[in-house]
Amino acid sequence: MASPSELATERSHSKPLGIRCWEYINRAKLSYKTHQAVVLIVTFFAYTTYHATRKTTSIVKSALDPPSSAAGFKFSWRITYLSSPAETQRRSWVLGDGWAPFNGPDGTALLGQLDVAFLAAYAIGMYFSGHLGDRMNLRIFLTVGMIGTGLFTSLFGVGYWANIHSFYYFLIVQMIAGLFQSSGWPSVVAVVGNWFGKKKRGLIMGIWNAHTSIGNITGSLIASTLLSYGWGWSFVVPGLLIAFMGILVCLLLPVSPESVGADRQEEEEDDAVDSPKKKKEGVTEPLLGSHTEMKENAVGFIEAWRIPGVAPFAFCLFFAKLVAYTFLYWLPYYISHTAIEGKYLSDGTAGNLSTFFDVGGVLGGILAGHISDRLDARAITAATFMYCAIPALYFYRSYGHISLAMNIALMFICGMFVNGPYALITTAVSADLGTHSSLNGNSKALATVTAIIDGTGSVGAAIGPLLTGYISANSWSAVFTMLMAAALVAGLLLTRLVVAEVAARISETRSQGRSQSRSQEPELNV
Repeated sequence: MASPSELATERSHSKPLGIRCWEYINRAKLSYKTHQAVVLIVTFFAYTTYHATRKTTSIVKSALDPPSSAAGFKFSWRITYLSSPAETQRRSWVLGDGWAPFNGPDGTALLGQLDVAFLAAYAIGMYFSGHLGDRMNLRIFLTVGMIGTGLFTSLFGVGYWANIHSFYYFLIVQMIAGLFQSSGWPSVVAVVGNWFGKKKRGLIMGIWNAHTSIGNITGSLIASTLLSYGWGWSFVVPGLLIAFMGILVCLLLPVSPESVGADRQEEEEDDAVDSPKKKKEGVTEPLLGSHTEMKENAVGFIEAWRIPGVAPFAFCLFFAKLVAYTFLYWLPYYISHTAIEGKYLSDGTAGNLSTFFDVGGVLGGILAGHISDRLDARAITAATFMYCAIPALYFYRSYGHISLAMNIALMFICGMFVNGPYALITTAVSADLGTHSSLNGNSKALATVTAIIDGTGSVGAAIGPLLTGYISANSWSAVFTMLMAAALVAGLLLTRLVVAEVAARISETRSQGRSQSRSQEPELNV
């Protein structure tokens, strides 16, 4: 067993270089709350860049596979270069001509295949990432994933300047990018889970999870702005951005309190002060129960599936992400191919307009987290949001074309109800289940449980855009019918957990009523 001095030396060496420099300049150790702030900020911007790179494909789709000229809305923005005539001929590109092989009659289907290749690789990689994340240094693991994501996102854009028209080049690049992207979510959730207790977890993670929507908005704005300069820039700039952020993660991210020698008792004392009940009972409820230095064994894949609640929420997320990712990958395309007030919008305008879905998603994630905290009912909250998404989707399809204001309002509402449960399940619910009482305080399950839930959801995220690529060629109304059916199934899958939560609330209400009656009996006797 290592001596205290040896443990202190080991922790010092495991601190990120940026944290060590910060403490050297201040000539004092960083407080627990400062570490928490660093974790929230760094992981927030890290996953923002993950989603920014993921969103670019949906913006560029309309440029790769433009609307038919027969529809009367072909564009004529020409990109020119200062080079030789032959080079200019090779590189000149008209936004509206598309890009082979995606501008052919099967272009929509090919784009759908790119989506499913990326998301299938992401889903498969997610299961392995969670397993590896519980066994490796999460800071290094996350850094490698971010730099790899940046490299292969940029390589997709390089196809523009290299004049590449091979479908298999783009397919392979997307698949490898999907594998690297899978490193992100289990890692950031596990790191945040290491630093924050259960108190107000839904609200904190609901606000923190705004990185998903902000990343989508950022990716949309960057890709839309750069599209007129050549669609390659729409991939290269976000790719460089996430690689740069990966370097910052390596320099600044503290993985856990134990890794930097932070005193977890600071958080426990604050929780005890804020919670009279806990103070009275002398109970603290940290996210990762055990504070000892003992070695913990990582939880196995099958064992993690057996944790109560993991399977229902995982399959619910399958259908929730099917809906969310269909919007993520196809909403700008849908807007540019749908007449609003009798007019068709440009690719850039459609991309910018689609950000209102993500703005609604930010509010939905915060509301779902706050409501689930107040009610102490994750399943009831998630199921209610999914059921509300059904009429929201119907009204958006039926009335979104009436006016631009109507389209924006209905899109915002759809984003709120679709992304609310998606955000809740992938954050607070995953953290709850990753520290379930059946694990007896073992902290080596958080990344695995997160990966199982989000990995299963990612399978649905792959299927939704793929089906949309084929179905939309015949009818967008059929696509929305599929999305409404998926939202219904997602809610129904939580029925057993909803019933259990309702029964628990009724039992709690009855027990409180009995306690009040007993407390009043002595007064009546007197």
